[in-house]
Amino acid sequence: MPSQPKINTKRYWRKNLQTLLILLFFWFLVSFEFGILWVEELNQIRLGGFKLGFWFAQQGSIYAFVVLIFIYVYRMNRLDKEFDVNEE
Repeated sequence: MPSQPKINTKRYWRKNLQTLLILLFFWFLVSFEFGILWVEELNQIRLGGFKLGFWFAQQGSIYAFVVLIFIYVYRMNRLDKEFDVNEE
């Protein structure tokens, strides 16, 4: 059984955590800030007949979460290939 090449685990995990923190920031921004704190300001704008603050609280945050999942998968696949730890 061939041994896998040694990777720089500290760099790998630093980039992994950096990705997570950036995505968590956007998750917080969309769910808490847009859906709760800035809802009155966003309600001045309409999207498809609905107030934007209401839209973010009800549907926009769900769409943002799904997009964040796809971004995470894409970024982690690139990171795994960069450090040669991919499963392919």
